[in-house]
Amino acid sequence: MTENHSETIEKISKRIKQLRIEKGYTSYIHFADEHNMQGKQYWKIEEAKVDYRMSTLLRVLKGLDISLEEFFIGLD
Repeated sequence: MTENHSETIEKISKRIKQLRIEKGYTSYIHFADEHNMQGKQYWKIEEAKVDYRMSTLLRVLKGLDISLEEFFIGLD
C-alpha cells in the first residue's frame, strides 16, 4: 500500500469513528455488536489497521445511517 493510500484510509477511518460517536455510540464494541460485526475487526477499521473492502465500508455506513455521498462530502 502506498503512503498516499495509507493517508486516505486513515482519513476514512477517522471519519467512521467520528460519525459513530456523533450517532451516540460511545463504544465501538456496542456499535459492532448491534450491526452484526466482529468487534475486533470493526476496531481495526476505525484504527486504519486493515485495508477493508468497499462492501465493508457500505455495511458500516448503513449502520451509521449515512449515504456514501454524505460520507465523502464530510471527508476532508
